[in-house]
Amino acid sequence: MRLLLIPLFLTASIASAQEATPTQAAKLTDAVTQQVTTWRRDIHQHPELGNREFRTSKLVAAQLRALGMEVKTGIAHTGVVGILRGGKPGPRIALRADMDALPVTEQSDLPFASKATTDFRGEKVGVMHACGHDTHTAMLMGVATALASMKKDLPGEVMFVFQPAEEGPPDGETGGASAMLAEGLFRDFKPEAVFGLHVWSALNAGQIGYRSGPAMAASDRFHIVVKGVQTHGSRPWGGVDPIVTAADLIATAQNIVSRRIDITRQPAVLTFGAIKGGIRYNIIPEEVDLIGTIRTFDPAMRQQIFDELKNVSEHVAAANGATVVTQIPDTDGTPLMANDPALTARSLPSLQRAAGAANVVEMSLITGAEDFSHYSNQVPGFYFFVGATPPGQVAAKAPSNHSPKFFLDETALAVGTRAMLQVSLDYLNGGAVD
Repeated sequence: MRLLLIPLFLTASIASAQEATPTQAAKLTDAVTQQVTTWRRDIHQHPELGNREFRTSKLVAAQLRALGMEVKTGIAHTGVVGILRGGKPGPRIALRADMDALPVTEQSDLPFASKATTDFRGEKVGVMHACGHDTHTAMLMGVATALASMKKDLPGEVMFVFQPAEEGPPDGETGGASAMLAEGLFRDFKPEAVFGLHVWSALNAGQIGYRSGPAMAASDRFHIVVKGVQTHGSRPWGGVDPIVTAADLIATAQNIVSRRIDITRQPAVLTFGAIKGGIRYNIIPEEVDLIGTIRTFDPAMRQQIFDELKNVSEHVAAANGATVVTQIPDTDGTPLMANDPALTARSLPSLQRAAGAANVVEMSLITGAEDFSHYSNQVPGFYFFVGATPPGQVAAKAPSNHSPKFFLDETALAVGTRAMLQVSLDYLNGGAVD
């Protein structure tokens, strides 16, 4: 597949930034949509896990350089940042896209479906853009191309942040938004506001979702090792069975959210995501490894779940004659992602201009997490959702993000590009423009 680098000029019909009407944003979008689609398909076909986005970051950096931007690479391993300085004074903003894929084997008949595989946690797995980060990267490249085309008349400065490892870095590594900030992302270029988007299977293509204030949950990982005594499977009394203990622990832990947490205050989730233990049918192993995630919207509830899970683990293990080693949490976690209310109110008219007021919907709390929260804890942030499921299909029943069957209607690419352009131009011009 041949990839084109689009230079600064797009079309003579593109007007100045001061004319950032819905029609103008649509023209800018129309000029880049074909290339955005090409980029998306290429990135989708060549997915890369967190901190390993070598090919993707090279593609992004080449395009930003072709647009004449100041480009930095290698931030937080594979991150790419481009700075566009407009020809007129104005605000500073940052626009962010994530680039990493997931250890998921794609189940689709797309001609550009991923066939990639890699080793992940000791296993051979498929690699897929099951969360849609391929689209985020392609759309932001399109936005960068469109805004660069009007550089002379553009007020202000724009930082384009292409981030690795949003889904989390490999075990034992740092990465993602926190690593980019730790390496000085906002030190030399401190934006007034930061914007991001996410394609979303629970919305139909053509729709845009938003929420003011708390929007996406804080996310914490936990790691529990159940230690028993290995013995022959025919003589379980000769040892201590960590598999039975782990099963008991998992079942008892379900009571934490359902019986011990006041979920009338805020929702909470406790999920075990992987269980590993044993290698042969007739050998009771020495230990079982458990990992999972905790999602919360309230700091006190978060700490309560940590304490309850540690308590359950230790007492269930003791009741079975086993021991446990707990890491709860086992990382710094991802903070609650909240949209700045004032920035949300300012950006909402822009979304309505881009997609039509009837297609912009307020969303409920999302128990998914986003490390965009690290940026929005530094400066006011606004993060919105772009529908991915084909119109006419019941979005609530569509394969969700992270599913091997996740599918994106490509008309969403134009919607997302247009929305981010409208939000950006309206902000740079000092407000929504009719």
